[in-house]
Amino acid sequence: MKEFTKETLSNYDGKNGRPAYIAVNGVVYDVTNNSHWVNGEHHGMRAGRDVSFDLTNTSPHGLNFMKVKSYSTYTQ
Repeated sequence: MKEFTKETLSNYDGKNGRPAYIAVNGVVYDVTNNSHWVNGEHHGMRAGRDVSFDLTNTSPHGLNFMKVKSYSTYTQ
């Protein structure tokens, strides 16, 4: 399993045809084909980043959406 860092994850921002990955609590998820993450963005959150704080503190659905496939691990 590949391990992402802040720098390597930033390459997966969903822009210009690139895949869209997000990190949540140390796990990287592929949201490329998730209809809620158009162009790597979802309600102010952006792919290619650790969105743990936003999902656990400001999102109305929290981590319940995490039915997408986890891809790898993330370390800061």
